[in-house]
Amino acid sequence: MTATATTSQTPAGPRARPRRGRRAQYRLAPLALAGASIVLFLVFFVWPGGLGLIYSFTDYSGLGTPEFVGTDNYERLFGDPTFYESLTRTLLFALLSVPLMYVMSLSVAALLVSNHTRGKTAAKLVFFFPWLISPIVAGVIWRWMFGESFGFVNYVIDRLGGNPLAWQTDPDLALMVVVIAATWGGTAFNMLIFIAALKNVPRAYYEAAEIDGANAWQRFRSITLPSIAPTSFLVILLSSLGAMKEFAMIQALNEGGPGTSNVLLIQYIYETGFQRADIGYASAVSMVLLLILLTIALVQMAVNRRSA
Repeated sequence: MTATATTSQTPAGPRARPRRGRRAQYRLAPLALAGASIVLFLVFFVWPGGLGLIYSFTDYSGLGTPEFVGTDNYERLFGDPTFYESLTRTLLFALLSVPLMYVMSLSVAALLVSNHTRGKTAAKLVFFFPWLISPIVAGVIWRWMFGESFGFVNYVIDRLGGNPLAWQTDPDLALMVVVIAATWGGTAFNMLIFIAALKNVPRAYYEAAEIDGANAWQRFRSITLPSIAPTSFLVILLSSLGAMKEFAMIQALNEGGPGTSNVLLIQYIYETGFQRADIGYASAVSMVLLLILLTIALVQMAVNRRSA
């Protein structure tokens, strides 16, 4: 009996080793993946952010040794009317583009998940195409379309008997073009997020509401919107942060023109830091923008928690 028990228990040792090895692999793989992400985050986000914070207290111009100037850059910043103008224009751009982007992306997504829509695959490719285009290329395309003397839109207006509009020299019209272009480019990605959310809404809710006599708008308002509330919050948050950081498309479209009337905050930072070689002051503006973005995110999160 003893020999038999010993013989039967002998293979248990070698079999246990591979299991321990697999458990070790399962533990090390997440750590390795997380470690790589942490290293990338530290190198490309924390380190540049730390340098920007340090430079914001110096007179660094990109050359030589930076000299500590304390809070001089921030005092200069809060007394700079150009900063307030660019900040106001940035907030106005966000207030105009984010709601429009939300409505457009949700409307397109609702149409693409509807059972009455035909050619959904082709439509998805068409609506998603703007996301594949570089923002610089998109800006050049919209600049050509809304050019005053050579633009396609003014050509159509002229052929219809109207007077061409000053899309590039009127500040309000130039901002409207930027809002339209940003909405066109941002709708694609948000549309995909909404499509995934709409498909997760149980169909039984709509069927029960339809039996009770609810029309399409009532079903959308009472079922769809509450069901996709977390997704709506995510889309609004990402769109708001993206609007506050818009740069490449606007730079290619009108460079913040006419003049400096539509220079957004990111463009102001770029011009101050790279064209005027005032990196210390530009870093201070960047830190203020970071605080604004954090405030927007925290406020939206607080509102979302209260409404949940």
